[in-house]
Amino acid sequence: MKVVILGKGEMLSNLIEGTLSSGCEISGILRYETTTIPKFILAILDFFKSSPEYTLIKKYKLHEINCKSANSDQFKREILHLNADVIIVGSWHEKLKKEIIDLPVIATINVHPSYLPKYRGPNPYLQTILHMEKASGITFHLMDKNFDTGAILAQEKINIMPNDTSKELKERTVYKARKMCESILKNLASGIIVPVPQNEKEATYFPNIKPEDMMLDFYKESAEEINARIRAFHPWMPCYYRYQKKYFIPNPYKLKILDKSQTKKILTKNNIQNPRLGEIINTNYKSRAITIMCKDNKSIKMVGTNLYGFFNKPLTSLFIKNINYNN
Repeated sequence: MKVVILGKGEMLSNLIEGTLSSGCEISGILRYETTTIPKFILAILDFFKSSPEYTLIKKYKLHEINCKSANSDQFKREILHLNADVIIVGSWHEKLKKEIIDLPVIATINVHPSYLPKYRGPNPYLQTILHMEKASGITFHLMDKNFDTGAILAQEKINIMPNDTSKELKERTVYKARKMCESILKNLASGIIVPVPQNEKEATYFPNIKPEDMMLDFYKESAEEINARIRAFHPWMPCYYRYQKKYFIPNPYKLKILDKSQTKKILTKNNIQNPRLGEIINTNYKSRAITIMCKDNKSIKMVGTNLYGFFNKPLTSLFIKNINYNN
């Protein structure tokens, strides 16, 4: 079978490896960057700092499709010329038109990093951790006119570890995609896959996050929810804790939830009588740690924090040293 792959980053790399392992021919690849970065700038980036996926493309001498949109007439002509049997889409930013979806001989397949029909939308890595799920998943499904709604070809669950950030979850998910891609393409060639419609009653959808979602709100969220939010947003963007006129950026790998008894000991030690939600109740300037009061009389200790801003960051320890939480 002849396969064309549309994708980005680690997902694209693993789909390339999975397709080659299946014995199928990769007729063409359209990188996300090709559609978003000017050609001459991308050429400079590829020359001086090749991405892993571009290195694979060069290593296997794969044909790159050069067009600014997967919905363009140019892309349509390219697919017809290549006589593609399958288009595989992983980590893509465009909603494909029906005429593009219908181009390949067999199917256009989307790779969605959640256990559909749950967590449809642009960033299920972030959303599953944000909502404190114990497991996520990956789904290969037929594409249709809507986002993430097509019939399922195969899917597997992926456990979310207690200290996972979106980075670790993504790494395990895209590796699983490689193995599944190989299997699915072999089964497609043999004609033994039966698509299964999604159960719309179980469907959930989450849109792109908003800038205000990056702010930590200790009045609305518990220590567990604050912890999950910080881990969910990494590595794409940081969360912020506002103190006076400064903003702290927590380290997602150095978070510790302190239970009621541990929090009470800190309050007693520091002679804090009436702690307020979001108040700093303990510090350690050497480890750049701040401990903040949360709901349910718990607190969260954030070690290795940094102040936001190029000039503020080197002053983090000094700023923490001068915090007076006894007032």
